[in-house]
Amino acid sequence: MSHAHEKIEKNVSLMAILIAVAVSFGGMAQIIPLMFQAEAIQPLPGVKPYAALELAGREVYIREGCYNCQSQMVRTLRFETERYGHYSLAGESVYDRPFQWGSKRTGPDLARVGSRYSDDWHRVHLVNPRDVVPESNMPGFPWLADNKVDGAFVKKKMQALKGFGDPYTQADIDGATEAVSDKTELDALVAYLQGLGKHAPRGG
Repeated sequence: MSHAHEKIEKNVSLMAILIAVAVSFGGMAQIIPLMFQAEAIQPLPGVKPYAALELAGREVYIREGCYNCQSQMVRTLRFETERYGHYSLAGESVYDRPFQWGSKRTGPDLARVGSRYSDDWHRVHLVNPRDVVPESNMPGFPWLADNKVDGAFVKKKMQALKGFGDPYTQADIDGATEAVSDKTELDALVAYLQGLGKHAPRGG
């Protein structure tokens, strides 16, 4: 007796089409709800778009490839929350484009590094890490102390992010160049690092 599934199994083209349809429906069932969920995510209390200097520092962080060795995502595991603090929440990263979550950790996670060390500690660490962490294999970034922040670029970046929905005011954008005037990329990167996790919930 002939069965319908035999016709499908013996017709490679038909089977390929039906598999593609099934995979498409499965994919949509997973992706579409997440799209609506992403739109519903609200910033945690106190979380605002990056100030001009912090935004400049974030650009330096990405440009120098810091994300290749250090994640910004505390997982919901006890040994992680005991070491770093409360696990990461989506509401912390609403204004991160691109977000810096990840799983690669040559160095420690930085999601909660803000205010853990002084500005001076970060400066020394970024210029020559082994001056404060003798066993560190992190490279130094001494040139950041000499490079000035490009205020015009920061202003354009803020304008672009406003187009994505970041609630920058026109005053924020107009004042960006002045806010980073005479600041170095080292100043900017320290400002960015010091802001990480400052609005996260307390506890594990």
